Amino acid sequence: MENDALTFIKSCIKEGKVFWTYHVHMRLQGRYIAREQILAAMDTFEIIEDYPNDKYLPSCLVWAKASNDIIHIHVALDREGANVRIITAYRPTSDKWAADFKRRRKK
Repeated sequence: MENDALTFIKSCIKEGKVFWTYHVHMRLQGRYIAREQILAAMDTFEIIEDYPNDKYLPSCLVWAKASNDIIHIHVALDREGANVRIITAYRPTSDKWAADFKRRRKK
């Protein structure tokens, strides 16, 4: 299922079927992450968490390497509408994430 989701995400991005939520617009500006950075990092995408029962649509957390930055991107998958929605993006911190930024630290 993870590979299928990743293929779907990349396909939507390549076809320009990406919606940017109001929330992500607000967050990207304050976090100095550009849309272009997210899109350009597509070849590095890895799904690190899966949320099949998320509130509105199934979603996942994607790890990406954008230039010299590691970023996490929360992506909702609208398979019926054949698009993805970027919900938020941020730079993970070492206090919450393991050294590879792919696994959450245990509390």
